[in-house]
Amino acid sequence: MSSLTDRYVAATMRAVPAQRRLEIAEELRGSIADMIDDRTSGGQDHASAEREVLTELGHPEKLAASYSDRTLQLIGPRYYLTWWRLLRLLLTWIPAIVGVLTGLSKALLDGEPGAAIGAAIVAAMQTAVQIAFWVTLVFAVLERTHTPLGLPEWTVDQLPEETRERQISHSDSIASVVFLLATIGLLVGQHFQRWTTDDGTRLPALDPALWSFWLPALIVVLLATVGLEIAKYRSGRWTWPLVAVNAVLNVAFAAPVLWLLATDRLLNPELVERFAWLRDGGTVEFARVAGAVVVLVAIWDVIDSAVKAGRATR
Repeated sequence: MSSLTDRYVAATMRAVPAQRRLEIAEELRGSIADMIDDRTSGGQDHASAEREVLTELGHPEKLAASYSDRTLQLIGPRYYLTWWRLLRLLLTWIPAIVGVLTGLSKALLDGEPGAAIGAAIVAAMQTAVQIAFWVTLVFAVLERTHTPLGLPEWTVDQLPEETRERQISHSDSIASVVFLLATIGLLVGQHFQRWTTDDGTRLPALDPALWSFWLPALIVVLLATVGLEIAKYRSGRWTWPLVAVNAVLNVAFAAPVLWLLATDRLLNPELVERFAWLRDGGTVEFARVAGAVVVLVAIWDVIDSAVKAGRATR
């Protein structure tokens, strides 16, 4: 019957290069024996000392990897930070963008607004899984093949000037700007990429008459909000003047939208006539839901900015 040491050495040798097994096995046996002797010389019995030493050495495959200079992690320390930064960046933006575009396509092009949210979620999740898999695979291959990426070495010159904690992060600012620009793109795009009805007629979702004033006005408000996001990022935190500007811009956007919804002027009348569910009271339900969303988002945004400004001034 083999001893625990024999079994441990055999398990370790299975994962080391064949040409080095005798050398490593002899070295490992010697190390184990020395460690056991140190413990037994202090009065510990041999069996417990052997078990303790082998436990301390750890998993045989991990020990074998250290002998053969192999990395056990999928992404080794060489490119780990680069991989992690790139993965976080891609997962921050791309699944959300794909999800939004898929949802809009489902609602506007396929004429299935009820299925838009589900399609958007599924598309976003599938995109996230694909990104995680392929990015990790590429970096794993680069790590294992020791392929140089030519990345510059870190120097102290890369340290940021500002040391205080930022309240407005870089990613939050980019997300807000992308969302605002996407909203502007949606307002413009719905006029050109029109909703296709059953008879093949393509109609814009919003009343084309709004282009005489209201839609350009709303786009100006959204562009001003983009400017507010830039000002927030430059400031690094919410300030009370920024809160005031944010409140004004929220009112400037929400008030016209609520008025257009209340007066049934937002949706294209020709589009309403094409869909029975809109003619049969659907516009009222749409106005209620859309109005509630607009009000809640505006209130939440103003309160959130005020709370953050209060924290920043403490």
